[in-house]
Amino acid sequence: MNDMRHIISVLLENEPGALSRVVGLFSARGYNIESLTVAPTEDRSLSRMTIVTSGSDEIIEQITKHLNRLIEVVKLVDLTESAYTERELMLIKVRAVGKDREEMKRLSDIFRGRIIDVTDRTYTVELTGDGGKLDAFIDALDRAAILETVRTGASGISRGERVLKV
Repeated sequence: MNDMRHIISVLLENEPGALSRVVGLFSARGYNIESLTVAPTEDRSLSRMTIVTSGSDEIIEQITKHLNRLIEVVKLVDLTESAYTERELMLIKVRAVGKDREEMKRLSDIFRGRIIDVTDRTYTVELTGDGGKLDAFIDALDRAAILETVRTGASGISRGERVLKV
């Protein structure tokens, strides 16, 4: 069985309980959510949810069928079925003391990160990109230098003229 990573983008009614019903659908069937982002769209009555999950084509088909049956779900698309762009945001607080400060600054620049908070002992770096880029930044650091990490999970959008709208 070939489990592929899928990014499912869902337009749903922006109302209490909608998020928990989507998450409940996944947990009730034993499907894993790798990451989940959700926020209102330009239309305040709708939210856009991005779910990253893995599974065979059959499992993804089941997931999308079950999601489409939820009353709050207006429309959905599996972004990974065609060309798409994805980004994730990471905030990472690192130890930056003495000679390490310049190295942290240099590494941040190489990965096109921005240092958004500075103390005499730490830097907080903001980094945007696909998951691989963020993982590579972490791998380039000395693990002992990492104080705290926060990641949003993937957000994605179809490339070109293709849009997810009502």
